[in-house]
Amino acid sequence: MTAQRPNIIYIVSDDLGYADLGCYGGREAAFGPVSPHIDRLAAGGVKFTQGYANSPVCSPTRFALMTMRYQYRLRGAMEEPINSRSKGSTTLGLPPEVPTLPSLLKRAGYHTALIGKWHLGYPPSFGPRRSGYDEFFGIMAGGVDYFTHCSSSGEHDMYLGEDEHHEVGYLTDVLSQRTVDHIHQRAADARAGTPFFLSLHYTAPHWPWETRDDAHVAPAVAKHLFHLDGGNVHSYRRMIHHMDEGIGRIMAALRQHGLDHNTLVVFTSDNGGERFSDNWPLVGGKMDLTEGGIRVPWIAHWPAAIAPGAVSTQHCMTMDWSATLLEAGGGRADPDWPLDGQSLLGVLREPAQRFERPLYWRMNHRGQRALREGDWKYLQVDGHEYLFNLAQDERERANLAAREPQRLERLRAQWLAWDATMPPIPADATVSLGYSAKDMPQR
Repeated sequence: MTAQRPNIIYIVSDDLGYADLGCYGGREAAFGPVSPHIDRLAAGGVKFTQGYANSPVCSPTRFALMTMRYQYRLRGAMEEPINSRSKGSTTLGLPPEVPTLPSLLKRAGYHTALIGKWHLGYPPSFGPRRSGYDEFFGIMAGGVDYFTHCSSSGEHDMYLGEDEHHEVGYLTDVLSQRTVDHIHQRAADARAGTPFFLSLHYTAPHWPWETRDDAHVAPAVAKHLFHLDGGNVHSYRRMIHHMDEGIGRIMAALRQHGLDHNTLVVFTSDNGGERFSDNWPLVGGKMDLTEGGIRVPWIAHWPAAIAPGAVSTQHCMTMDWSATLLEAGGGRADPDWPLDGQSLLGVLREPAQRFERPLYWRMNHRGQRALREGDWKYLQVDGHEYLFNLAQDERERANLAAREPQRLERLRAQWLAWDATMPPIPADATVSLGYSAKDMPQR
């Protein structure tokens, strides 16, 4: 590893499916490759095939990303997800006193910025600038129209710091351009020894289903951003491609300033795919603890420290990656807030390296619980228990619970012991579903 601390860009897409990218087996679109620039990042770095999100829905995963701890430790993360009705709440958000990845990197000498989606509570009680970011440009809500930048409540939702900000443009392109501009602004300081940490949290390819050419769709979806009567696979892939084009421009800006060699770029999704995504060979998607809801792409590109063309089967989840970035940047955890995330820095250096990493999840929605340990997964949905060997059956179709009752009992007990260390889900925690079987057939 280079002695100089890296610049760090943490790219999070929104509702991206496990197999939506070419480098994860995704099909080409009618217009050609969907994600050539992201595929290039994977080819020039390391791709993880057994990586997960901390939750199958957005804001809980973002709590884990920021705190490097299981999200269940904070009240706001009990919402599945935080919705616009929480505006003005003093409890449903990321408390400013909680140490975060940006606040700890800032303490270590980094300049910190978030461009894109926050979704961790609204000012005045919460906000990016209160949780360690020097700069913020983006949206506070979980989703907005790509052209009007209005949330599902109909309110305009674009901010510069904590001030409302109006800007014309397709949101994905606006976020990409802001990032390119930020690199230009920070390049001299980065070369002089003040590295930057940049969170780039796209909303793509989250609904509404609008490509760069679909401004005419915006008025029709203004009050119905779930866009239940629109979209298709073709527009969805184009939305991913727009994000990919922006990432290509971002990498070009790093090369222009000679920063690409020692910039650690991590790419992922906040949860599994939505209605138009490709999760093959996994089943389920957003809101599900089946593999399609939680297994996501994880790509790391850092020429100074990562050899190209590597593939890792290390088990990991969102909070582990944030812990990795903290260590890479020379930051230290606050002893009063010990991390649940485990650093993967050794794996980045030697992708063949593996360590045991049990992973736990729970969801208020449908009473779901899950534990992955080695090749095995314990799952409960709607009171039904399942046991899968993911090395043989990652599609989770062959339930081995009756064949292996002792293993089922052991993993159930292990999950219950872990759950007992977490605060219980309060009775007033909400589950917000955008659609149900009355809107479209079940998966």
